[in-house]
Amino acid sequence: MTGAILVTGACASPGGVAGISTQPPASAEAAAAQGSITATLPAPTPTPAAQAPVKIPKGDAPVLVPPPKVSEFTYAFPVKGCRVSYQSKLLVLPKTTIWTARGCAFVSPISGVVHEVNTKNRWAPSTDRGQDREGRFVTVLGDDGVLYLGGHLDAVEPGIGPGVRVGAGQTLGRIGNSGNARDTASNLYFAISWKTQPSLWWVRRGMVEPWDYLSAWLHGNHTLSPAAETRAVMGRTGATPRCAILCKPRSMPKPTERPDGPGTPDGREMVVGDPSPLTGQ
Repeated sequence: MTGAILVTGACASPGGVAGISTQPPASAEAAAAQGSITATLPAPTPTPAAQAPVKIPKGDAPVLVPPPKVSEFTYAFPVKGCRVSYQSKLLVLPKTTIWTARGCAFVSPISGVVHEVNTKNRWAPSTDRGQDREGRFVTVLGDDGVLYLGGHLDAVEPGIGPGVRVGAGQTLGRIGNSGNARDTASNLYFAISWKTQPSLWWVRRGMVEPWDYLSAWLHGNHTLSPAAETRAVMGRTGATPRCAILCKPRSMPKPTERPDGPGTPDGREMVVGDPSPLTGQ
């Protein structure tokens, strides 16, 4: 009896055998009534619109800051109002050649006193004397104690002579190609040294390399001074050093005389390397 009741109860259970329901599935409406189910769908990605080019605003003009003042003196580039070029390396002597147009102004690099002036072009290729190689030139003993030379001038400015007081940037002459530059384009021979007697002409031709100072004066640093370097070089060489470079004038060969002889029909002197007057060789 008990067993029969258990079997009957099992068959009558809505869960069915082994927990499997024998009832039809609930409808969608019933499921919705038991609890609503919602889902969040992502929004569609918007298509990026074409952006206008970004305009970068113009900044203010740069603030010009003057270079630091490194000496009490003010300098001027020795050529005024003309385009120039020069080499920054040693060319036989510690000087530089400033290439520029004929007639451009050679101006005093610093305030000072005119030391030497040569208004005549005495140089000749036959002798090539060292003291004449710069042709027309002016030297200025600056207030900084340094001597500045400008040579190969076409002319010296009227009123410029030894002892005349000049200011930085004052015209001293006009650039040309006098002296041993006669076969070159116009240029300014520029050299830095110290005060000497005219007999020590090789000193004024250049003892201190000038291009670093020229570049500073040309590009806005007008207080870079060669005074300290000049004193240092003079301390090493002495104030009256011996001439060591391009010192002797050109030696001209002396003509050899000999009486007429059978060697040449007209008695003309023969030089080794000349064509023979007899054979043309």
